[in-house]
Amino acid sequence: MIKKLSLTAVLFSLISCGANMNESGNTEEPQGSHASAEWQIWAYTTAAPDFIGDYATVIGADGSVLREGTNGWRCETFMTMPEEGFGKPHDAAPACSDKNSVAWANAYKAGTIPEMEGDGWMWMIHGDLGVDNFTVGTDGQKDMGHEHYIESGPHMMLMPKDPSSLDGQSTDYTTGAPYVMFKGSPYAHLMIPLVDYYAYQPQSSPKN
Repeated sequence: MIKKLSLTAVLFSLISCGANMNESGNTEEPQGSHASAEWQIWAYTTAAPDFIGDYATVIGADGSVLREGTNGWRCETFMTMPEEGFGKPHDAAPACSDKNSVAWANAYKAGTIPEMEGDGWMWMIHGDLGVDNFTVGTDGQKDMGHEHYIESGPHMMLMPKDPSSLDGQSTDYTTGAPYVMFKGSPYAHLMIPLVDYYAYQPQSSPKN
């Protein structure tokens, strides 16, 4: 019980202060091409708090290593970059992941079962382009008529080694509380909304 209460306290602390967690000297957007290594490093690393992003390895949109890190985290885009570069960081849906979440993401993209050493964590402070909360593989399909589509603002995620560990959690993404995405699949994970989570889809925000 003490462990569960401690985790709850940590999650609510993150939710309440998440919008300010990437405020650092690294938040000044570089001038010039959004396809440049400099812009990509800035956009991807600010998907996490500066104390993670500033020391993470950065992977470019072409798969090359733009910067070697020192803390075991990896920041990258999950979208295909247009020739002229992404318009803004949100368009890139950048994420910063620990090694277990990297394994989860690689399996998700390949359509294979994630093989993880333990639970994984992933930061997406710039949000993402959305997915149907109950349908795997609907990334970025906002105009395809999916019934439970949610385009996310700032959030972080818990990718459990055992997806069934989330079976007792809610799948309701309209309350502002953490919720499960892709429940019942090998890719089930916990979404943890941060401040401004509903900025891109206010109609799904909590109602009185």
